[in-house]
Amino acid sequence: LAVQIFLARWRGKKIMFVGDSLSLNMWESLACMIHAAVPTAKTTFSKRNSVTFVDYGLTLYMYRTPYLVDIVRENVGDVLNLNSIEAGNAWKGMDMLVFNSWHWWLHTGKSQGWDYIRDGPALYKNMDRLEAFNKGLTTWARWVDQNVDPSKTKVFFQGISPTHYQGKDWNQPQKSCSGEAVPLSGSTYPAGAPPAVGVVSKVLSSITKPVYLLDITTLSQLRKDAHPSTYSDGSGTDCSHWCLPGLPDTWNQLLYAALIM
Repeated sequence: LAVQIFLARWRGKKIMFVGDSLSLNMWESLACMIHAAVPTAKTTFSKRNSVTFVDYGLTLYMYRTPYLVDIVRENVGDVLNLNSIEAGNAWKGMDMLVFNSWHWWLHTGKSQGWDYIRDGPALYKNMDRLEAFNKGLTTWARWVDQNVDPSKTKVFFQGISPTHYQGKDWNQPQKSCSGEAVPLSGSTYPAGAPPAVGVVSKVLSSITKPVYLLDITTLSQLRKDAHPSTYSDGSGTDCSHWCLPGLPDTWNQLLYAALIM
């Protein structure tokens, strides 16, 4: 029933998820939940990550940009520009935007997406990642304030999705998420909140336009059992992403609840 109400309210609308593979996780979850509720509805799917429920005129878009700010090609190589957000032109005209960023800020070595970081005129080989995240997210906050019309567009921030690679975080130092089949009991996580949560909270409090935080962190931390690793064929340990159906469906239930408040 909830999905039917959602479809009625969002008929003819455009919803875009903006961020990394955790945004993709949530986008896929919402698309699957809607499809499960209206399995006979006509859909069109684009490989460039959009799905339209034609009978309702509702389109869900996925825009991949792991840092929200731009990676720019300069003569020194690929530069993560903490002050540039040209990608934002693609986010305009949406009825709902759901943003997410954090995981890629921690990547180093070959999985790092850039060669240098630019902050204004200064170029750095490296920078404290929390500080860089704070600066990049502040640029995004400025974009929201300058470009979003709240009467036309609802804005959400997906919140920090945790990982479960380090069993010491839940007092089992020998473990990771692999083989975990039950959630943690209780309502607190032994390791506490990841430091990025504080950055998100601080930056969101500086935005003058309404942005709703989907506070998914603690409830996701308790789900050490909800990652693909336990159910995969052993092809690597993935304690970052989430099984579908699964935890991201709860994130979308929170999104729905926030929309009807």
